[in-house]
Amino acid sequence: MSEEFSSHPHGPQRRLAAILAADIVGYSQMMGRDEEGTVLRLKQIRRELVDPTLTEHSGRLIKNTGDGFLAMFDSPLEAVRCAIVIQQSLAAKNTGLLRDYWMQYRIGVNLGDVIVEPDDIFGDGVNIAARLEALATPGGVYISGGVYEQIKNKLVCGYQSLGDEKLKNITDPVRVYRVLPDPAAVTSATTRRRWGSLAWSAIPAALALGAAGIYATAYWPAERPILASTDRLPPAAPAPSAAVVGEPQNPSPPPPPSDSAAATPPGVPASARPETPGPADKVALVSPSLPAVRMIETPSGFRDCETCPEMIRIPGGSFRMGSDEDPSEQPIRTVTIAPFAIGLAPISVGEWNRCAAAGACSVRLDGADSAPARNLSWLDAREYVDWLAKTTGQPYRLPSEAEWEYAARAGTSTRFWWGQAVEPGKANCKDCGGAQDPKTPMPVASFARNPFGGADFGGGVAQWVADCWLPNYRDAPSDGSPRVIENCRENVLRGGSWRSNAAAVRPASRTRYDTGVRYPAHGVRVARSL
Repeated sequence: MSEEFSSHPHGPQRRLAAILAADIVGYSQMMGRDEEGTVLRLKQIRRELVDPTLTEHSGRLIKNTGDGFLAMFDSPLEAVRCAIVIQQSLAAKNTGLLRDYWMQYRIGVNLGDVIVEPDDIFGDGVNIAARLEALATPGGVYISGGVYEQIKNKLVCGYQSLGDEKLKNITDPVRVYRVLPDPAAVTSATTRRRWGSLAWSAIPAALALGAAGIYATAYWPAERPILASTDRLPPAAPAPSAAVVGEPQNPSPPPPPSDSAAATPPGVPASARPETPGPADKVALVSPSLPAVRMIETPSGFRDCETCPEMIRIPGGSFRMGSDEDPSEQPIRTVTIAPFAIGLAPISVGEWNRCAAAGACSVRLDGADSAPARNLSWLDAREYVDWLAKTTGQPYRLPSEAEWEYAARAGTSTRFWWGQAVEPGKANCKDCGGAQDPKTPMPVASFARNPFGGADFGGGVAQWVADCWLPNYRDAPSDGSPRVIENCRENVLRGGSWRSNAAAVRPASRTRYDTGVRYPAHGVRVARSL
């Protein structure tokens, strides 16, 4: 961004920018307990979390301010997304540590006119961001009214208005909003304002398969954190198909790490780790809610137990993947897929809540059992397939992007699986014609099935797949395996949703979202190796 200063190389310039101010909570006390260890952990957080997240969201680090930092963005939307990712990533790092060793940021974001110099920024735009940060609760993100007006219809979050605040040394009151990544939390946040300073205070909660997350109070409800790198992701579903490489070969879940192997952040003594749960705790976490496992043949395919998702068998073959309609869908190329099975439809609320009842999925969903499970992050989706694989002993997993498109096309090569134009009754989207509830998706399998027997490959809920997001198919594998990269922060979604237009429900259409952030239109369809 050196060109930013080229027209005025010898003096400051003014510009409109989104400013993010962050500061660690209770840093002085942590320094008093363990000075060297605290400094070491702060440097690690900056190196492994803050710096790459700013880069990912096109932010510019202006300066580190002791235990905090100041960053500038061209887009207020990217500034808020960056703030959410940082908070959830840091929550993941706190998992497994005693409360005294947690590091939590307060974050404030403001949109304002600032004075920009090569090494610093100044002005009320910066000061307001700093005052919002001071108001924020630990782990929280507070934004100004100016930011809210820019993002309210673009980033699906809940926003709780805290009214106009008179900020120190700021002439006019500023409208302040608390950001709630789950829109459903707006009501609970409003009714529980008496909790005050407890808002968004994260408490550790053990999650299944050793992939712990953070539950928060009503202000940040049960949000599964983004992980800093793929080597910290939960273990992949066991036993791969011939079409998906790089997953574990052993269908049995890996043994828990020994105390000597447990990872502890630098500067944190082993005594800071909570005690390992005993056998009774482990049994409670994995108590299955499914009946005895036995394959049941159905008219469309099979189930691995009476209440398991119904699966359809997909024959192997080759197809032309991609389209010319969007650069992200290019280049078109031939991909060969090995036989596998995929869910007849996306996972329903009833199916999801069996996982929640077993303690393996970190959020319980509301709604009719027949409704598609939604408001799920990619990490939530991984929880479900890992639980299903462990409970049934079968190699359940997320489908690769190539497998999903192959199953959705079902041997066709037209724009939609049924033809070139939209036809009522074939997909659940806002301009697909036919019956539709604009507020919620239709029940699973409400629409026509494609030639492979699959339902809801267009609209309903957008479905997570295994792949990390990459902007096109250049150098993509031709064997249908998923593309997984280091430090993957966004994953691919397929199929569009009931909120989408018709172009998004094409089999070739693809989009992306942050790995650990929930969105009301996102769900999951499972795959299984044969």
